Amino acid sequence: MLTANNIRASYRNTTILDNINLNIYQGEFAGIIGPNGAGKTTLLKVISGVKKPMNGTVCLDNRDMKTMSRHEIARIMAVVPQSSFVPPLFTVEDVVSIGRYAHSKKRFTTTASDQTAINKALNLTDTDRFRHRYVSELSGGERQEVLIARALAQEPKLLLLDEPTANLDIRHQIKILELIRKLVDSQSLTALMVIHDLNLAARFCTKLILLHNGRVHAAGKADEVITVENLADAYGVSTCIDYNARAGGLQVSAIECLPEKQTSSSQNRRSGSDMEEVS
Repeated sequence: MLTANNIRASYRNTTILDNINLNIYQGEFAGIIGPNGAGKTTLLKVISGVKKPMNGTVCLDNRDMKTMSRHEIARIMAVVPQSSFVPPLFTVEDVVSIGRYAHSKKRFTTTASDQTAINKALNLTDTDRFRHRYVSELSGGERQEVLIARALAQEPKLLLLDEPTANLDIRHQIKILELIRKLVDSQSLTALMVIHDLNLAARFCTKLILLHNGRVHAAGKADEVITVENLADAYGVSTCIDYNARAGGLQVSAIECLPEKQTSSSQNRRSGSDMEEVS
C-alpha cells in the first residue's frame, strides 16, 4: 500500500530523516514511535506529500506520488492531523462533507453518492448522534472522532494519523484507538499512526516502527520493537516490560533516566543496523 525508499529530509541545514526505508502493507495498523525530535511527524509529512524530501521516493498503491495529482492522492490516502481549524459555525455534517472534495466534480454540490459516503462515515464513527451540532460545541474527543469521520468520507485505502490521542483522557484514547482498529479490521483500511504512548501502541498496532535520530532503529511486531535495549537506546531510560493478559498487550514502566554515556554507547552499537529496510 505504501513504500518509502531512501527518504532524507531536513529543515534548513538540519537533517531530520536520514535514509528511511519502509513498507506498509494492506490491512496493517502500523504505529510510528520514538522520542521527541526523532522525526515522526516529519516522516508523516513526507508520506502525505506536505513536505518534499531532499532524496528518495514515496509510492502509494504502487504509484510514485510525484506523478499523482492531489485529487488522485486524496482518493487513496486521507490524513487526520493533530489539530485542524474548523470554522465555529460549521456543523459536524458540514465538516464531514469536506471529505468529499476529492470526489467532487463541481464545487459546493453534494450528490447522492456523496451523501451516502457522509452518512456511512458518521455511522462508523458514531458521530451521527450529533451531526447537526456545531463543532465548537464538542469536546476534544468528539472533535477527533469528527476528523476521523471527515477522513473516512474520502473513502480512502490508507489512513494517516498524527497523534490522534494527544490531549485526550484515557477513555477517549482507548475509544479512538478501538475505532481505528475496528475500521482496519472491518473496512479493508490500512492505517499508519504517530503515537507517543508505548502501551497503547503495543496493544493496538500490528506493526511498530521505532525512529531514533532520524533513522529506523527497529521495526516489527510489538515484542520485537519494544525491548529493554531498544528503549534504552532510543529514549535513554531503563524500563520494565511485562505482558498484561487482561489488556492483551505489553506494558512498559519507565524506571529511571540512563547516564548520557550509556545512551551514547548504545546508539553507536546500533548504528550498523539503522539502514535496514522496514518490512
